[in-house]
Amino acid sequence: MPYEPPTHTVERSLRATTGAKTVAGVDEVGRGAWAGPVTVCAAVTGLRRPPEGLTDSKLLTVQRRTALAVELEKWVTSYALGHASPEEIDDLGMTAALRLAAVRALEALPVRPDAVILDGKHDYLGSPWRVRTVIKGDQSCVAVAAASVIAKVQRDKMMAELGVGHADFGFAANAGYPSPVHKAALAERGPTPYHRLTWAYLDALPQWRHLKKARSWADGSGPEIEGQLGFDF
Repeated sequence: MPYEPPTHTVERSLRATTGAKTVAGVDEVGRGAWAGPVTVCAAVTGLRRPPEGLTDSKLLTVQRRTALAVELEKWVTSYALGHASPEEIDDLGMTAALRLAAVRALEALPVRPDAVILDGKHDYLGSPWRVRTVIKGDQSCVAVAAASVIAKVQRDKMMAELGVGHADFGFAANAGYPSPVHKAALAERGPTPYHRLTWAYLDALPQWRHLKKARSWADGSGPEIEGQLGFDF
């Protein structure tokens, strides 16, 4: 399906209205996975014309996405990755874990951004960062689209490496998201050290339910995370 290429419209607006000189696009991957970290990429691209075919990573084939990530890593002005581990997700909740990963990415950039374009409608980053949220920013904003592709490819690679010792779970193919192979392995073997143990999937596994951790943040502040509920084994 054809799609409109991303532009620098939001970045130009931020520069004009705030005086920002360095603007980073930020996107995450792994929010709805059952295993592995949540990964955030912060990318600074300037106003140069992006590589052909750049868009939201989810709209690209694996082959195209992988090749584009290699090109983007050389093309962007700078980029950095931040991760929050499954243990941090369990301890903090997803919103706080996303913020932790995003701050780690932003602080790893060689130049601190004056403003951030954040994919989605919720600002999980907050003060002191100057944030502009953009729904479907990974499709419409060049810097966010670049961050989307780099984050996805890098996390997929990480999950494939983590899955070497847990071949039955198929992490190289599913990246820790629920799939028939993943569900079957969970039912038979239980969670790996890379699984999130506050997630609702354990409720459907009586033999492993005792491993589920209570949410210390279950006071209404924790978000509903798409992808973790409603999966029948």
